[in-house]
Amino acid sequence: MAAMDPLDPCKGAARALEEDAAPPAPAQEPAFVLIEPLHRTAPLIFASPHSGRRYPAELLGEARVSLISLRRSEDAYVDELFASAAAHGAAVLSATMARAYVDLNRDPGELDPEMFEERPPHSPHASSPRVQAGLGAIPRICGDGQSIYRRKLSLSEAQRRIAQVHRPYHDTLQGLIAQTKEQFGCAVLVDCHSMPSSARGAHAPDIVLGDRFGASCHPSVTSLAEATLRRLGYRVARNAPFAGGHTTQTYGRPAQRVHALQIEINRALYVDERTLERTSGHARVRADMARLAEALSAAALHRSLA
Repeated sequence: MAAMDPLDPCKGAARALEEDAAPPAPAQEPAFVLIEPLHRTAPLIFASPHSGRRYPAELLGEARVSLISLRRSEDAYVDELFASAAAHGAAVLSATMARAYVDLNRDPGELDPEMFEERPPHSPHASSPRVQAGLGAIPRICGDGQSIYRRKLSLSEAQRRIAQVHRPYHDTLQGLIAQTKEQFGCAVLVDCHSMPSSARGAHAPDIVLGDRFGASCHPSVTSLAEATLRRLGYRVARNAPFAGGHTTQTYGRPAQRVHALQIEINRALYVDERTLERTSGHARVRADMARLAEALSAAALHRSLA
């Protein structure tokens, strides 16, 4: 694939929406936190769709499992790991609502018909492998494999969650991408996740980079991210076992100068997977993700990124 045109960094405006808070919280509260730096110096957007820690009372009341079981669906504290990317000229978008409530890294049509009292409208995504695994836009199971709900939900409930949480998040993300491309000539979206240490058994890598086998991101971006992380001492894999989800598939258009790269961090590096408490590794991983953001930003400033 041919190299993309160079970038022209320019300034942006500062904006920080709503602070994160502990659960529970009503569903109508803002679905995300958006931080943009005073000086937008790089075409980078870091997004964290699964790190939300808000658990509405309605979800807790309908759940047949404990809060800690629901929380095992989270990419716990991934928003914190990448928050300092704003200091390197990037925009940072983090979900606040729990993934167990609505999954922002799914197509809104990925609804499991067996979960609802009424049959959802036809969608080509309704029989996706994710839906069949119980991990659709409204998840049927939580991170430890237990069924979440005591009963079937109404279809109107699913539609309300999508309208109040899923749609605003993606409207904002789409707007950020369009704005970034207009300012810089291209946009690079880094979709930030965590994975259980059991993802590949005893040989689980520290980090998996997913670019849908080159379909969602220019090779120069993926290679720079991989090289930076390896220099920092991480074992890095590409596209296995995670090649990228709804976000990378939807927004990654390298031919149109929009690149989407998924990053999965092994949770054992920074969190106790049993209690979901931060460990001493949290500070190191957070500092290293700031260095990754700095490396990507520097490449943009030197006109060598995508």
